[in-house]
Amino acid sequence: MRAIWNGAIGFGLVNIPIKLYTATGESNIDLDMLDKDDHENINFKRVNAKTGKEVKYADIVKGYKLEDRYVVLTDEDFEAVSPEKTKILNIKQFVDIHEIDSIYFESSYFLEPQKNGEQAYQLLLSALIKTKMAGIGTFILREKEILCLVRPYDDKVLILNRMRYPDEIRDFGDLKLPKAKTAKTEELAMAESLIKQLATDFDPKKYKNTYNDDLMKIIEAKAKGKPKKVVVKEEVSGKATDLMAQLKASLDSKKMKAG
Repeated sequence: MRAIWNGAIGFGLVNIPIKLYTATGESNIDLDMLDKDDHENINFKRVNAKTGKEVKYADIVKGYKLEDRYVVLTDEDFEAVSPEKTKILNIKQFVDIHEIDSIYFESSYFLEPQKNGEQAYQLLLSALIKTKMAGIGTFILREKEILCLVRPYDDKVLILNRMRYPDEIRDFGDLKLPKAKTAKTEELAMAESLIKQLATDFDPKKYKNTYNDDLMKIIEAKAKGKPKKVVVKEEVSGKATDLMAQLKASLDSKKMKAG
């Protein structure tokens, strides 16, 4: 793996030199965009909007449009914004991770101690494990101030969860939600029973991205000139249904499988 950020965690008066590594990756099949007529690859170019000429990446700069002109920014300008945050991930508070709604979480990154930071790294890891807490902090990554959470993962490594700021969470007030009312006692009891039947400890190994496997089967079949027959599935009906009947059928189905 290649580190995408080098810096330090500010933990009180202790600085822990660390490196940041991407902890997750996409599992999608790599599909290319092709011309429908001759199946040649489609290329994307950076083009000057006025001249129509292609611009080399090295000649591209970033700018902000202020009134009727652009103010061009340099690397030095970005570093001058918050110089202390470009190299320090400052933990501002410690919280119970269960107090944070999952809507705030984005990407995950592994944190690795740099030379001479191993002891302080292990100290923070052990302390977070024992207190069952996580650190909230900020730092600069790719010209953006990142809100993040630092926590133990598998009790062996510190992991950083990039977080969304509150103003990035959209308001759901415009959604057409059902008016709050008390659920029917019998229906609620059956729904609770169904949830309890399906309740188990979380095991991520039980879940696999089967879409990619199914898509590869279609690709391989088409390559052999044997396109796979498409099975048309019924659309989910938007009409009102007998909720009680659905709950009973769900419970009976689970009981039969259990038997």
